[in-house]
Amino acid sequence: MLARLSIRDIVLIERLDIEFATGLAVLTGETGAGKSILLDAFALALGGRGDAGLVRHGAEQGQVTAVFDIPKNHPAAKILAENGLEDTGEMILRRVQFADGRTRAFINDQSISVQTQKAVGAALVEIHGQHDERALVDAATHRRLLDAFAGLEKDVSAVEALWDARRTANTALEEHRAGMERAAREADYLRHASDELKQLAPRDGEETSLASRRTTMMQGEKIASDLREAQEAVGGHHSPVATLSAAVRRLERRGASSPALVEPAVKAIDIAINALEEADQHLQAALAATDFDPSELERIEERLFALRAASRKHSTPVDGLAALAARYAAEIVLINAGASRLKKLEQAAIEADARYAAAAKKLSMARQKSSEKLNKAVNAELAPLKLERAKFMTQVQTDEATPGPQGFDRVEFWVQTNPGTKPGPMMKVASGGELSRFLLALKVVLSDRGSAPTLVFDEIDTGVGGAVADAIGGRLARLAGKVQVMAVTHAPQVAARADLHLLISKDALDKGKRVATRVNALAADHRREEIARMLAGAEITAEARAAADRLLKAATA
Repeated sequence: MLARLSIRDIVLIERLDIEFATGLAVLTGETGAGKSILLDAFALALGGRGDAGLVRHGAEQGQVTAVFDIPKNHPAAKILAENGLEDTGEMILRRVQFADGRTRAFINDQSISVQTQKAVGAALVEIHGQHDERALVDAATHRRLLDAFAGLEKDVSAVEALWDARRTANTALEEHRAGMERAAREADYLRHASDELKQLAPRDGEETSLASRRTTMMQGEKIASDLREAQEAVGGHHSPVATLSAAVRRLERRGASSPALVEPAVKAIDIAINALEEADQHLQAALAATDFDPSELERIEERLFALRAASRKHSTPVDGLAALAARYAAEIVLINAGASRLKKLEQAAIEADARYAAAAKKLSMARQKSSEKLNKAVNAELAPLKLERAKFMTQVQTDEATPGPQGFDRVEFWVQTNPGTKPGPMMKVASGGELSRFLLALKVVLSDRGSAPTLVFDEIDTGVGGAVADAIGGRLARLAGKVQVMAVTHAPQVAARADLHLLISKDALDKGKRVATRVNALAADHRREEIARMLAGAEITAEARAAADRLLKAATA
C-alpha cells in the first residue's frame, strides 16, 4: 500500500508530505484548490508522462516520491528482480521532472527506465475516474479480471505452457519440412559434392600440417650436406670420441698414484665426450628429418593442390572442408531418411495441438461458467447505485480458429443501460457517470482478486447525490476493507465514510503575490466543518453542521 507521498515544486505545490494508512482516504476541497495537481504528481511518480509545465514557476526541477509497503511475493517485487533491483520490502518510487522537459526515474534510489517505473506503478496503483478508461478499454484486461475472479490463473499458466510446447513442436516440424524441400531441390548437386568430398576425405588442420612438412623437406634438402659433414666430424670415422675415450682410460689407470693431477682432466674429457655424443644424436635426428623420398614431396604438393582446388570450388577455407562434407552428408541423410523423421515430427505436433486444445476448451468452459457468477455478483451491486434498470454481462466469445497463449476466448464486458435497449461494450454504451458506477461495482466484486493494492477514484461521484452518493460511499468503504482506497470527491456522503480526510486548499503567500496548494489531515471538528461546507456551499449554516453530524454518525454506525 501507499505509505507516504512527498511532492516538491510541482505546479502550485512547493513542499508537501502526506502519510497514508490502510482504509479509505478522501481528498476534498473547493474547485481549483489543486486536487488534480495532486493526482498528476502522483501519476508522475508511477511512471506517467512527464511535462515541463509541471515544474513550479521559478524552480529548475520538481520531484515526487511515493513510498510503498509491499509483501515479498507481490508482482511488483518480481519486476524489480527481473531488472536486477533489490527488494527491501519498502519500495520508493521517485521521479524528477526538469524545467526543460527531461525526466529521471528512480526505484529505491537506483536509476531505472520510465518504462520499468511505469510497469511497477501499474502493479501497485490503479487510478480510475469517469474518463479514465485504462482499466476497461483493453479486452485483454477483461479476460484477466474474469480469470482472477474465477481463480483460473494456474489454468491459464498451464495453457500458456502448452501453447509454448505447441509452438515449439510446430516450429521444429516447419524447419524440417523446409530443410527437406531445400535438400530435395539440390539433391543431385548434394550427392555429387558429397561423393567428391568423401573421396577427398579432408581432415581438420591437414593443410597446415602438409604445408609445414613441405617447408621442412625443402629447407632440409639445402642443408643436408652440411649436416652430414658435421655428423661425420662428430660421430663418424674422424670422430675424436674413440681417441678421447682411450686417453681417459690411460689417465684413470695412472690416477691411483696421482689423483689430484688426473681427476680434473678426466672429468673435463668426460664432459667433452658426452657433449660430442649429444651433438651426434641431434645431427642424426636432423639428417633423418631431411631424408625424404622425392616422391613424398610430390604427393604432398598434389594433396595441397587438390585441397585448395576444392576450397575454391566450394567457396570455403580448406579447414572448413571437413565440416562442409559432414553437412552435405547430413543433408543427404535428411533426403534419404527425412520422410521418417517428418512423420515423427508431424505426430508430435498433432499431439501438442491436441493437448493445448483440450486444456483451452476446458478453460473456456470454466470461463463461461464463471462469467455467469461474475454477472450475478456485479448486477447485485447495481441497484443501490441507481442502476437498477441496467444489466451487466460478460461476453465470452470462443473461436477455436484463432488460438492464443491464453486460449480461444475473447472476453469483453457489455452492459444494457435500460430494458429494451441494445446491449453493447461497456466503454461505448455507458455514459461517464454510469461507467464510473459500473467500474465501482466491478471493483467491489473483484476487490480481493485482480486488483492493485492501492485504488484511486477521481470524482467518480460527479453528477450524483443523495442515496446514490451514499451507496458509492458505502461501497468505497467496503472496498477499503480489503485494499487501500483513495477518493477525490465532492460528495459529503463519501467524505463522511473516510478513515483519513485530507483537505486540499490554496493559500496566498507573499502578501497575495503568489499562491500555494496545501493539504491538511482533518481532525473530527474540522471534518464536520468541511462536510458542512460540502453540503451548504460558501455559507455554512447550523442546519448544514447538523446534517454533517448525522452523516458522520451514520458512517460509523
